[in-house]
Amino acid sequence: MNEATRRHLQSWAELGAVDVKEVASDMIFEYFSRKLISYDEKKNQRKLRENYTAFIEGLISFPLNIPGTKFHACIQGRNSAIKVIKEIYEQRKASNKPGNDFLDHILEEVAREDTILNEAIAIDLIFVLLFATYETTSAAITLLTKYIFDHPKVVEELTKEHEAIIRNRKDENSDMSWEEYKSMTFTHMVINETVRLANIVPGIFRKVVKDVNIKGYTIPAGWVMMVVPSVLHLNPDKYEDPLAFNPWRWEGQELHAGSKTFMAFGGGVRLCVGADFAKLQMAVFLHYFVTKYRWSVTKGGTVIRKPGLVFPDGLHIQIAEKKVAQVP
Repeated sequence: MNEATRRHLQSWAELGAVDVKEVASDMIFEYFSRKLISYDEKKNQRKLRENYTAFIEGLISFPLNIPGTKFHACIQGRNSAIKVIKEIYEQRKASNKPGNDFLDHILEEVAREDTILNEAIAIDLIFVLLFATYETTSAAITLLTKYIFDHPKVVEELTKEHEAIIRNRKDENSDMSWEEYKSMTFTHMVINETVRLANIVPGIFRKVVKDVNIKGYTIPAGWVMMVVPSVLHLNPDKYEDPLAFNPWRWEGQELHAGSKTFMAFGGGVRLCVGADFAKLQMAVFLHYFVTKYRWSVTKGGTVIRKPGLVFPDGLHIQIAEKKVAQVP
């Protein structure tokens, strides 16, 4: 993640001006697809990411499955993506050669006698993991960039924290370590505040396993209910001035767990399996972004929900490497 993030940020600086949502999506899709199934978009004629884009755009749409509709494009995109993943799955299984990725573990699990997985479920699992990771994390990084640009004091505090980490290293140019990541108190405050306001997942579905009584009403067993995190995250009874971006509200609080008032990554035994991946990616991004580069938003930044986060005019920034002062 260090290597991929550094390489992509450098390429952004070489371009000079980029749309953060677009380039962050490229960065995360490239990294995670390699870790998941050793997929390289540049070397594959069938572009997997294009299929995911079509799938995402029609994911919540009127279910009219005829050519020309978003729903039809969504179904076609999913089917095409599943076909590519299935081919990779079958090639790996036939070759019997490890790829040193997540697919190795999936194949081992499917081969076990007591497994609950079959090949169809395994392929669908890979599809869902890649979709969930790349789309949600790229949206979070885009919103994070917008929020910190709008709040210079936050950038100042972040820079102070990350420059102190660099000064404490034996080699200032070494990669960020796990110990350093765990020490980033203010960074995690910023990440929590970003995902609280973002509400990237607009609804969480749960099946009621037994009758539940709430304020005189009964939710019957067997019903499916939808938890809406934004109802909590934007509730003035739970958060003072809830629409304000204020990382300092997290000072002294637990920063690494869900609760009844913080469900950015779900909660309980169903806490998002990718929560730590997303938070780590955001922290690694911030580490190099605030210490190695100077940047400013030039246009865009409008955010709409349909119901996922969409940036209709992108978030365009001007970015360049910071010049290192020469010691005379």
